[in-house]
This record gives sequence, structure tokens and C-alpha cells, in this order.
Amino acid sequence: MRVFHRPSLDDTATEEDTRTRILKAALQLFARKGYDATTTKDLAAAAGVAEGTLFRHFTNKKAILIEVATNGWVELLTDLLTELSEMGSYKAVAQVMRRRMFRLRESSDLMRVCFMEAQFHPELRDRIQGEVITKMTDVAEAFFQTAMDRGIYRRTNPKIVAQVFLGMFAIAGFSDQTIINPNASHQEMKEMAEGIADIFLHGVLAPEA
Repeated sequence: MRVFHRPSLDDTATEEDTRTRILKAALQLFARKGYDATTTKDLAAAAGVAEGTLFRHFTNKKAILIEVATNGWVELLTDLLTELSEMGSYKAVAQVMRRRMFRLRESSDLMRVCFMEAQFHPELRDRIQGEVITKMTDVAEAFFQTAMDRGIYRRTNPKIVAQVFLGMFAIAGFSDQTIINPNASHQEMKEMAEGIADIFLHGVLAPEA
């Protein structure tokens, strides 16, 4: 009589570990070689699995790209907005921006993949926009609306403020002077964060005499 194997918790954990290894290897390869230049054979070798294993976990190579980018953005922006919600003062933007930029520096591969590949893959761009950016903008909008209601920020369109803030955050993180430049010092990162926060909070116009 044939005995069928029932997957155990250990089997499930192993499968999850395999999936994680594939995504980690894909992130590194996509960042260094680009999506188009990376083959499924490359992915399998980097992850230490058989090529067929890739397709047991993902429909195709494009599905791997989309999951790599989407999961990474969810984590980055969720962390950012968690810090915003815990910020002691609505004026402490520099502190939050500085922490975020240092974290972004650690995530340079993810940022490179997201910004570069989204230009060429509409489904990736739409997934990030629909599942991440729109939701995070809504949360940030509520945050800035509260600050306006309390009289800390001047009255303006909170959605635009949220979009500007998240845009500055993303561009700063991808700047050649921050995460892409491995020689950027702690002080340079600090000055960048404080400069962005100052412009965000006070604008660029000099006070009227």
C-alpha cells in the first residue's frame, strides 16, 4: 500500500525559507544586472535551488519581480508612517527623515529595482501604485490633516502635502548623494535630512521684511 506524505510544519517552514531565498537572490540580481539580463537559471543558481523550483513558487520571472518590489515598498513605507504616527512633535520631521534615509541606504538594491524597472513594466508600476502608494498617501494625508486641524501646519490641501512629503522622501532616498554613493558620510546624510525637513516645513521663500 502506498503511503502519501502529509506536509509537516517543518516542510512548510522549509518552503517558506526557499521562497525567501529566491526573493532575496532576485533582488540582488535585478539590482546589479537588471531584470531583462537576469535569467531564471541565474536566479536558481543564486538562490541555491533547481530552476524548476522557481516555478513551483512563482508563475514566472515577472511575478518574482513584482513581489520583490511590492513587498519591499510595503515594508519601507509602513515603517515610515509608523514613525510618523509615533513622532513626538509635528515639527520633528528631520528626525524621522534622517532615520528613514539611513534605512533607505541599507535598501539601495530595492530602491534601484523599484525606480528602474517600474519604467519598463506597467504591471509593476500599477501594483506599487494601487497596493502601496495610494494607501500610504491616504494615511499620510490623515496625519497632515490632523496637524492642520491643530493649527500646527497652515491650511492647505492635505493630500498634496502628503504627496509632496512622500515624493521628497523617495527622491532623497534614491539620490546619488545618499544611498547610491557608498562614500556619503553620516554628516552628509544628516545634513540632507535636515535640509529636506527644513524646506518641507518652511519653504524656500525668505521672510518678508
